[in-house]
Amino acid sequence: MRIASVADVKAKFSGYIKESQQGPVVVTKNGKPIAIILSVTDEEEIERLILAYSPKFQGMLQVAEQQIREGKGQKHGVFWREVAAEQVKEM
Repeated sequence: MRIASVADVKAKFSGYIKESQQGPVVVTKNGKPIAIILSVTDEEEIERLILAYSPKFQGMLQVAEQQIREGKGQKHGVFWREVAAEQVKEM
Protein backbone atom coordinates (compact mmCIF):
# COMPACT_ATOMS: atom_id res chain seq x y z
CA MET A 1 0.00 0.00 0.00
CA ARG A 2 1.31 3.41 -0.97
CA ILE A 3 0.43 6.77 0.57
CA ALA A 4 0.61 9.95 -1.50
CA SER A 5 -0.56 13.55 -1.22
CA VAL A 6 -3.23 15.02 -3.49
CA ALA A 7 -0.62 17.30 -5.06
CA ASP A 8 1.69 14.36 -5.83
CA VAL A 9 -1.15 12.25 -7.25
CA LYS A 10 -2.30 15.19 -9.38
CA ALA A 11 1.21 15.66 -10.78
CA LYS A 12 1.82 11.95 -11.46
CA PHE A 13 -1.70 10.52 -11.85
CA SER A 14 -0.96 7.87 -14.50
CA GLY A 15 1.95 6.59 -12.44
CA TYR A 16 -0.29 6.14 -9.42
CA ILE A 17 -2.92 4.40 -11.55
CA LYS A 18 -0.23 1.91 -12.61
CA GLU A 19 0.96 1.58 -9.04
CA SER A 20 -2.59 0.79 -7.86
CA GLN A 21 -2.31 -2.51 -9.75
CA GLN A 22 0.15 -3.61 -7.04
CA GLY A 23 -2.11 -2.46 -4.20
CA PRO A 24 -4.29 0.43 -3.01
CA VAL A 25 -2.91 3.96 -3.07
CA VAL A 26 -4.12 6.09 -0.17
CA VAL A 27 -4.46 9.75 -1.14
CA THR A 28 -3.98 12.30 1.64
CA LYS A 29 -4.72 15.99 2.09
CA ASN A 30 -3.01 17.84 4.91
CA GLY A 31 -1.72 14.46 6.11
CA LYS A 32 -5.20 12.93 6.44
CA PRO A 33 -6.53 10.15 4.18
CA ILE A 34 -9.30 11.36 1.86
CA ALA A 35 -9.45 8.79 -0.97
CA ILE A 36 -8.13 5.50 -2.22
CA ILE A 37 -7.11 4.60 -5.75
CA LEU A 38 -7.96 0.96 -6.47
CA SER A 39 -7.16 -1.10 -9.51
CA VAL A 40 -10.23 -2.82 -10.95
CA THR A 41 -9.80 -6.08 -12.83
CA ASP A 42 -13.30 -6.77 -14.16
CA GLU A 43 -16.87 -5.49 -14.33
CA GLU A 44 -18.02 -7.74 -11.47
CA GLU A 45 -15.52 -6.05 -9.18
CA ILE A 46 -16.86 -2.63 -10.19
CA GLU A 47 -20.39 -3.81 -9.44
CA ARG A 48 -19.37 -5.09 -5.98
CA LEU A 49 -17.71 -1.75 -5.16
CA ILE A 50 -20.72 0.24 -6.33
CA LEU A 51 -23.11 -1.92 -4.29
CA ALA A 52 -20.91 -1.64 -1.22
CA TYR A 53 -21.33 2.14 -1.30
CA SER A 54 -24.95 2.31 -2.47
CA PRO A 55 -27.19 3.79 0.25
CA LYS A 56 -30.22 2.02 -1.27
CA PHE A 57 -28.48 -1.35 -1.25
CA GLN A 58 -27.22 -0.84 2.30
CA GLY A 59 -30.77 0.07 3.35
CA MET A 60 -32.08 -3.12 1.77
CA LEU A 61 -29.46 -5.12 3.67
CA GLN A 62 -30.42 -3.50 6.96
CA VAL A 63 -34.11 -4.26 6.38
CA ALA A 64 -33.26 -7.85 5.46
CA GLU A 65 -31.06 -8.29 8.56
CA GLN A 66 -33.86 -6.98 10.77
CA GLN A 67 -36.36 -9.33 9.12
CA ILE A 68 -34.02 -12.27 9.70
CA ARG A 69 -33.64 -11.31 13.37
CA GLU A 70 -37.45 -11.21 13.63
CA GLY A 71 -37.79 -14.57 11.88
CA LYS A 72 -39.31 -12.98 8.76
CA GLY A 73 -36.44 -13.60 6.35
CA GLN A 74 -36.83 -13.18 2.61
CA LYS A 75 -36.09 -15.94 0.09
CA HIS A 76 -32.79 -15.64 -1.75
CA GLY A 77 -34.33 -15.34 -5.22
CA VAL A 78 -36.75 -12.61 -4.15
CA PHE A 79 -33.93 -10.59 -2.60
CA TRP A 80 -31.78 -10.66 -5.76
CA ARG A 81 -34.74 -9.77 -7.99
CA GLU A 82 -35.23 -6.65 -5.84
CA VAL A 83 -31.54 -5.82 -6.11
CA ALA A 84 -31.69 -6.13 -9.90
CA ALA A 85 -34.81 -3.94 -10.02
CA GLU A 86 -33.06 -1.22 -7.95
CA GLN A 87 -30.06 -1.30 -10.27
CA VAL A 88 -32.30 -0.78 -13.29
CA LYS A 89 -33.94 2.22 -11.54
CA GLU A 90 -30.51 3.80 -10.85
CA MET A 91 -29.54 3.64 -14.53
